Amino acid sequence: MTIDGSRFCEIEASADGVAQLRLPFSPSGNRVLDVRVEQDRVEAAIEPVVASIEIGVPGLQPALHLPPMLGALASAERPVPVELEPMQREVAVIVPVYNAAEGVARCLDSVLAHTTGPCRLIVIDDASTDPGISPLLERYRGIAGVDILANERNLGFTATVNRGIRHAGAADVVLLNADTEVAAHWLTGLRRAACCAADVATATAVSDNAGAFSVPELERENPIPPPWTFEQTARALWQSAGHAYPQLPTGNGFCMYVRREVLDAVGLFDVEAFPEGYGEENDFCQRASARGYRHLVAGNVFVAHARSQSFGIERRERLGRAGMQVLRERWPNYETEVGAMLFSFERRVLDWRVRRIHALAPLLQPLPRVLHLLAGQNPPPLPGYDSWMITMHNQEWVLHGARAELVESAPAGPLASRHVSEWLQRYGFEWVAFGERIEAGAMKLLGAQARRLGVPVLDLAAGPQPGPGVAAAGINPLRSFKGERP
Repeated sequence: MTIDGSRFCEIEASADGVAQLRLPFSPSGNRVLDVRVEQDRVEAAIEPVVASIEIGVPGLQPALHLPPMLGALASAERPVPVELEPMQREVAVIVPVYNAAEGVARCLDSVLAHTTGPCRLIVIDDASTDPGISPLLERYRGIAGVDILANERNLGFTATVNRGIRHAGAADVVLLNADTEVAAHWLTGLRRAACCAADVATATAVSDNAGAFSVPELERENPIPPPWTFEQTARALWQSAGHAYPQLPTGNGFCMYVRREVLDAVGLFDVEAFPEGYGEENDFCQRASARGYRHLVAGNVFVAHARSQSFGIERRERLGRAGMQVLRERWPNYETEVGAMLFSFERRVLDWRVRRIHALAPLLQPLPRVLHLLAGQNPPPLPGYDSWMITMHNQEWVLHGARAELVESAPAGPLASRHVSEWLQRYGFEWVAFGERIEAGAMKLLGAQARRLGVPVLDLAAGPQPGPGVAAAGINPLRSFKGERP
């Protein structure tokens, strides 16, 4: 079955030839969908069903051949509750290192450039044999907020991670493989996902190459859609993948956020059973699930993953088989739960939306999105930026898109903070800019929600200052690391 021109899923027919698919919400966020249903591997040629459907309305209508635009998932989204302060949570990013100096440098440089909010970077060399590792890591030593540690002997991945977790003190942690590369807002996105509900234990990013966390095709290496770069692809997912946050029975340690209260309740990773990794995070997540916690997929956070640079493919496969055997013995329902959740409706929607995003690559260039608070005039031109506008007029907040089209509106009043907070998250705004003659209450409300969610604020009415296009990371007051390696 395809929706709006992109494959959504396969539907298995019953013995009497009836196939059924329930749509709890619209995958595109739009009320009307174009669908195409055709049989696979049939002896006789059967014409496909091509039609349009309207969510909540029975029956089929002629196909409309709709433009391939994605709307907000709205009721299916899981925004950060307005009373929480995700950017106030201290986080330690733990990067275990073993050889592969070139990949390590790419990973660490991306973390320094793209991380915002209270954060420390803990890098641990697990007695690498690559002579390039030690001098490379020395170049990061001395940067404020960066701790460079070294094991006297090779302890293995799991013991090295546990050392980092202990070194992090009371902070939440993110496990980040040294063969990854992050992009703008990666940690902000993980913070928001981890804080969307009190029972969330972990939030894991998606990737081009991370097994069950690969998008849009599971267990495959997914190429970046031309002509986009990795950074542009990450921005496109940040703006349009949605915040439904599919649930799985496990996270994945290639890029996994773990809340400290869960570590305190469950304990560290099992070194004895998984000394070299490959199963340790699955076991940890199952222990957390047994205590009532859940594990989410942050589908709007895209992280590149080279995979197997330290271990190599053959060794990785061997370790994976050994780890799975332990998991089967400890958690006999684990594989069944993975199979059920991996093809949940929410996960199918995420993969489908990424397919739609990839299909748009030849048609548009993802640009940083700026939200201008104005008194009614059009936003000033910002070349290279996607400028939206929000106004507060006649006791109503109104959100306009880049072409001045009406996107959403909400009444001013007790719920205004919640609506504005949801818009900031839903549409992936990277900056908020205040114009002239703005009502003080509106400025205070929007500014408070932006800062709470990690969105930097520019007061353009305060006089000349660099716009967001001038080395954005360098002027972002929320940037975690002010230095760069020499």
